[in-house]
Amino acid sequence: MLNKQTLKAADNICLSLEQGMCLGLVGESGSGKSTLGKMILGLEKPDDGEIWFEGKSLLTMSRRERQSVRRKIQTVFQDCYSSLNPRWPVYESIREPLKNFEKLSAREEKRTVQELLVSVGLSPDDMAKYPHQFSGGQLQRISIARAIALKPKLIVLDEAVSSLDVLIQHQILKLLDELKEQYLLSYLFISHDIMAVRSISDRLAVMHKGQIVETIHCSDPLSSMKHPASKQLLESVLPSRPRARANIHNNKEWVSNDSQ
Repeated sequence: MLNKQTLKAADNICLSLEQGMCLGLVGESGSGKSTLGKMILGLEKPDDGEIWFEGKSLLTMSRRERQSVRRKIQTVFQDCYSSLNPRWPVYESIREPLKNFEKLSAREEKRTVQELLVSVGLSPDDMAKYPHQFSGGQLQRISIARAIALKPKLIVLDEAVSSLDVLIQHQILKLLDELKEQYLLSYLFISHDIMAVRSISDRLAVMHKGQIVETIHCSDPLSSMKHPASKQLLESVLPSRPRARANIHNNKEWVSNDSQ
């Protein structure tokens, strides 16, 4: 007889996030990271438990209350190509949340879209272009501009840089860090890339088989992580120095040195 074990996507999780802070959530594929993010966004409903935002339970809110909170919680997804309507110019994609939640004149909407494009490092003239005319990094900047359009309190970043090359990742992470300071944003940064998460986060939580197995402050060295799932994530990271890569299986000192 087979011994069947029930695996919950998110089980017995207790996390908190203060205003203006970034909580990094890392784990292997299938660990439950994205499911947790979808619950916060209201795209998935948990079987049990509570999700609190600004002192109110998101799960017991009325439809009208949920509508008012929706503008305060935004997201940036991994696939920047499918996140934008290919038939819409950039102007329409960024304008959509403004149209849904703000009462602005056409001139005010245009000015706001232009300002948002500039804030993410693009040109106001880009608003007339279509998604296929941009690179992946530029599309992610557009997605970020749309996410901050309503000046939210929380942005869920679900693998927001994992599809980009290393140089563009660095640029987007730097942009996100600047916007966090400028708008006093809070981030839930979900990724399997522990180094990318650590570069922008204040605290780091490791998720494994639907549970949080370890948390550390990002000022602490990564070598202080003790759980086997955390160590496995660390072992998947290549050292920055090419010479060290030749000894990656024999010497893990670079984890301690590079993470200080």
